Amino acid sequence: MYRYIRETWKGIYKDRERLKALLVRLRKEPTMKRIDRPSRLDRARRLGYKAVQGIIVVRVKVAKGGMRKSRPRAGRRPKHLGVVKIKANINAKEVAIGRVKKRYPNMRVLGAYYLCEDGKHKWYEVILEDPNHPRISRS
Repeated sequence: MYRYIRETWKGIYKDRERLKALLVRLRKEPTMKRIDRPSRLDRARRLGYKAVQGIIVVRVKVAKGGMRKSRPRAGRRPKHLGVVKIKANINAKEVAIGRVKKRYPNMRVLGAYYLCEDGKHKWYEVILEDPNHPRISRS
């Protein structure tokens, strides 16, 4: 069954109309949203998701693109300005995990996976567990 789900998502990524409909729906949602169940169940189960109390899924939107430093005021050779082509030290997935950790400080991150992207944003789903919940085995 999970292989079927995986193949369905591959189809969504290839089918422009279905992907466009998904992106339109996601753009209207808030940046961080707790959802009832994961969108990609196969990927979530591989990362430790189970449909029990104490485990939640959060969808996060992260902006794409490089960083830009402010342009220095004093004279420089244009080549040595160092304004563009600045790369972040962490990737978008780690940014999404960090933002979710900040919002849910009492939860522990089980994993995160890529959902989709458009020209401006990437969406990830982060799986969290509550270590103090009685349904979660302490290990």
